[in-house]
Amino acid sequence: MFHVERDLGAATTLPTELEAPPIAATVFGDRLELARRYCAALASAGVERGLIGPREVPRLWDRHILNCAVLGELIPEGASVVDVGSGAGLPGIPLALARPDLRITLVEPLLRRTVFLSEFIEAGGLEHITVVRGRAEQSGVLKEAGGADVVTSRAVAPLAKLAQWSLPLLHEHGRMLALKGVSAAEELERDAEALAKAGAGNAKVLECGAGIVSTPTLVISAERLPRAERAPRRAQRARKSK
Repeated sequence: MFHVERDLGAATTLPTELEAPPIAATVFGDRLELARRYCAALASAGVERGLIGPREVPRLWDRHILNCAVLGELIPEGASVVDVGSGAGLPGIPLALARPDLRITLVEPLLRRTVFLSEFIEAGGLEHITVVRGRAEQSGVLKEAGGADVVTSRAVAPLAKLAQWSLPLLHEHGRMLALKGVSAAEELERDAEALAKAGAGNAKVLECGAGIVSTPTLVISAERLPRAERAPRRAQRARKSK
């Protein structure tokens, strides 16, 4: 068991290279100090515990924290969000800091990661964030976190597998938002049939964070369709195969 470091969310002085860029004040508002503490936690305990690679430290703000926070542009006010495979809290924690109106559940199976998440959440007094230890497909997780408005993920799995984990956690017409890289459009084209088979519709690549991060964040968005809306699609595919 890891020693619980109560100072993970304490005020800290960041090295010059890790100071928040000016745009961070716009993104996080009065929670900028919490975002700075999260950056410090990733750069210290996050690296020490193997949650993030040391080479990522110099680019924590642009590539990780802000890159994830801007996902809030795509999420309606007051939504319930489940972050699948949250790891060190990306995108869930930056999203929660930028959007305190959201109710966020971080789902993560590894103990050392959930300990880190729980430490930061407790130290920061972030009562609107819950940590659930387990895999997204497990019945206990589905029971505790299911029925969400939005399910997020980042660098968790290929899209086809991700849909199988994410869609069951959504209510009907809820949205899966998967942060992807420059190959997002190619991945969507490759796995379009698998998405439809899993019960997703209206899949598309969206962009957010323009003017905030150096490279806008690419997100694959897909909606969980009611069963009644999926049946005609299956029938249509069957007719085409004849």
